[in-house]
Amino acid sequence: MTPAAGMPALPAAGTTPLVIGLDVALVTTGVAGPGWTDTIRTGARRGEQRLLCVVQTAASFYRAADFVVIEGPAYSKANQAGHDELAAARWMIRCDLIKRGIPFAVVTPDARSVYATGKARWKGETSREVKGRVRDAVAVRYGVDCTGPRRYDEADAYILMAMGMAHLGHSLANVPDTHSRAMAGVAWPDLLSGGAL
Repeated sequence: MTPAAGMPALPAAGTTPLVIGLDVALVTTGVAGPGWTDTIRTGARRGEQRLLCVVQTAASFYRAADFVVIEGPAYSKANQAGHDELAAARWMIRCDLIKRGIPFAVVTPDARSVYATGKARWKGETSREVKGRVRDAVAVRYGVDCTGPRRYDEADAYILMAMGMAHLGHSLANVPDTHSRAMAGVAWPDLLSGGAL
C-alpha cells in the first residue's frame, strides 16, 4: 500500500479505536463495527451508479473510523461476471480511504475464514457451508447474531473488523492460536509504532 501523507495517529492509550470491517460486494456489502453489523444494498443500480452507491454509503460508516479492514478478492472467482466492477468498488473505497487519511488493511477470504473457524476450507463443504461456520463463530465468540438473508455478508465483515481490533491491540475475544495464525498473512500497516501505511 502506498501511504497517504499525514496519516492520523491512533487514539490515545486507553481509548478504544473505531474499526470498521467491509465485505465489499456489488449487490450487498457487509459492514461491521464493535457490537453491530449492517449491510449496504445497491438495489437496481448498475455500472457507475452502483459503484458510487457502494462507496458513498460505505463512507457514511467509515468517515470517523480510525482503521478499516476490507475483504480482498477471491482469486478462484476471478472470471465470474462482475469481477471487474467488484475490483473497481474495492479500489474506489481504498482510494477514498487514502483521500480521507484513514489507514486500512486488505484481508484475503481465506485468512478471514481461518481467523473465524481455524480453517480456510472444510473438506466436503460448500463455500456457503463454510460461510455458515463463520456466522456461527461470530455468534459464539462475539455474541453478535447475524440473521436474515444478508447474514453471511455481515458475519464476514464482523470477522474483518475483529481482526483489525486485534491488530491494534484491542481484541474483542480470546482467539485460539489455530485461528489467530491468520493474522500473520495480512499486510498490516505499521500503525502501532507511529509509522505510516
